[in-house]
Amino acid sequence: MALSDVAVRKAKPADKAFRLFDGGGLYLEVSPAGGKLWRWKYRYAGKEKRLSLGTYPDTGLADAREKHAAARKLLAAGIDPGEQRKAEKLATQERSANTFAAVAAELLAQRAKKLVAGSADRERRLLENDLAPYVGNVPIADVSAPMLLRALRKVEHRGAVETAHRARMLASQVFRYAIATGRADRNPAADLLGALSQPEKTNFASLTE
Repeated sequence: MALSDVAVRKAKPADKAFRLFDGGGLYLEVSPAGGKLWRWKYRYAGKEKRLSLGTYPDTGLADAREKHAAARKLLAAGIDPGEQRKAEKLATQERSANTFAAVAAELLAQRAKKLVAGSADRERRLLENDLAPYVGNVPIADVSAPMLLRALRKVEHRGAVETAHRARMLASQVFRYAIATGRADRNPAADLLGALSQPEKTNFASLTE
């Protein structure tokens, strides 16, 4: 017999955890402490598995059924929903770890070994002052050309046109490094060629496209 919203809401804890079944392997597990967790029992490759579908009341009965239906579609397609979730979680963690600032810091640490101290310090200041405050916490694969341009415009609008160009060139190197190391697919900084005002001087020592 399928569950009802009323039955889910009125389910009270007992001395031991118990389950209220909704059908198709979907059930609500009620802990002795009163917590309510939606879970789905399924089989994949001959093994019995369980997938958490959220806690009640954050995840209501309708939401749990929707998640259950989506997971069953994956299973029907030959995909283990549990492993799919683990892969998605890992991908999210990797994207969060590979922010623009993190990848840039990694590149600058390598470049610092080859550059004179003054040049390395200038690159670090460009990153910390002109790029990181605006795109530093964004996963590098998610940084778009318009997003980067907004950051460079802020530098340009304070009258530091040459610095804006240096920052764009540094960002371009960061994206090229990210592409080479498999953390980005394209270089949005390259799309911004000609988008900034031209400086009176074009002496960009130590930074090249």
